[in-house]
Amino acid sequence: MDLDTVVAWVDARERLPRRGMPVAAAITGRYPAEGATESDPASGEEFWLVKPMYFTTQHRGADGAEHNDCFVDSDGIVRLPYGRVSAETVTHWAYLPTLPGRTTHGVLGQDVQTALLNAWDAPTV
Repeated sequence: MDLDTVVAWVDARERLPRRGMPVAAAITGRYPAEGATESDPASGEEFWLVKPMYFTTQHRGADGAEHNDCFVDSDGIVRLPYGRVSAETVTHWAYLPTLPGRTTHGVLGQDVQTALLNAWDAPTV
């Protein structure tokens, strides 16, 4: 079984994922410098990293704020597409690769054990 995969990155300014889809999201922002204050947003170090997230067209944050067309991580942190006002924004996204030996991104219920066994029993390259 060939476990190599190709990931197609999409510019978040050009197109957004389908609602509810898990994605790999490239996020950019700035870590605050030690002792920095909110009044100095240019302080700190810039970063760009990839995190698993899901995309939704509507989300209510823990603080009650409503967000539209946003990416949400497993901690409930909301990040907006690049170009919108946010401390950290998603510049690019990619649909997650399919499961090993499958054409799907997820298997639920009683089919999980069969899928796992098939993936482990398949010859590797």
